[in-house]
Amino acid sequence: MASPPITELTSRAKEIFRLVVEDYLASGQPVGSKTLAARGEVNLSPASIRSVLSELESFGLLAAPHTSAGRMPTDIGLRLFVDGIMQVGEPTQAERSAIEKQLATPGPIEEALESTSALLSNLSGAAGMVMVPQREARLSQISLVPLDAKRALAVLVAEDGHVENRVLDLDGPVSAAALQESSNFITARLRGRTLAEAARAMQTEIASGKSALDEASQRLVEAGIATWSEDAAKRPVLIVRGASNLIDESAATDLERVRQLLDDLENKQSVAHLLDSARQAESTRIFIGAENRLFALSGSSVIAAPYRDREGKVVGVLGVIGPTRLNYARVVPMVDFTAHSLGKRFG
Repeated sequence: MASPPITELTSRAKEIFRLVVEDYLASGQPVGSKTLAARGEVNLSPASIRSVLSELESFGLLAAPHTSAGRMPTDIGLRLFVDGIMQVGEPTQAERSAIEKQLATPGPIEEALESTSALLSNLSGAAGMVMVPQREARLSQISLVPLDAKRALAVLVAEDGHVENRVLDLDGPVSAAALQESSNFITARLRGRTLAEAARAMQTEIASGKSALDEASQRLVEAGIATWSEDAAKRPVLIVRGASNLIDESAATDLERVRQLLDDLENKQSVAHLLDSARQAESTRIFIGAENRLFALSGSSVIAAPYRDREGKVVGVLGVIGPTRLNYARVVPMVDFTAHSLGKRFG
């Protein structure tokens, strides 16, 4: 059923609809006419309010659960509320400070993504999700350290903060000076390239006879810039934290919905595909319940926003997932601000 445009609702119906939705989002419980009348925000009797509630129900905006005389918004009603009534503010200073402090902590980008997902979960009371950028890391620095006469340790540091250690087998004794020379060569000549690009550049230089390294050092460099042990295709596509937040007091009466939602989250590829559809969004996107086939059974909502690097290129998507009664007005600006803050970590 298509809902009427917000402009077609009378001012009285619009106000009562707003109150029902806001009460429901705050409590998770259906809202009755007596409750609305007691609030004193509408100068109507419970009987008159019931008449308006019935009208809103006939439009498909509200529904009356069989266990209660109160009303709750349908997915269609929530969409109308989000698009036409909801007033979105700004994150509180405390929320902004918590987000900025967490993301300012130095370390590998994987840790920043993990902490971002956990942070969104803690702040929203739902589950936080962050898509891992699907791109190959670029080399920032390499250090070759002797372990013993036949082995050396290669420490690779990527521009995004990813650090990887690998043990290299040596054909014979290699001096610490030769290892340092190889380290300097890679860092100076190959910085800013992916390992595949670095390997090709090295091979070209060796083939042309222009390499300043001796044969032993050449082999060491080639071994040191082999592919990352986890390339972009093998890295997890989605980090989810705080799924336990989805099992709240209201879940006791709707265990099947929660079970279905947890099953959805286990299928990270499907959830990642949904998030990926928000890549081209200019701002935060909201997916409500059955609007998306993936969550038709679990009755869940997703609030997602793309995060961009310093050049404005989208590198991933983050967001939260929870029941349709998420506090959209609070969570939407929180997700948007977090996406902006995380983007600063990408050069």
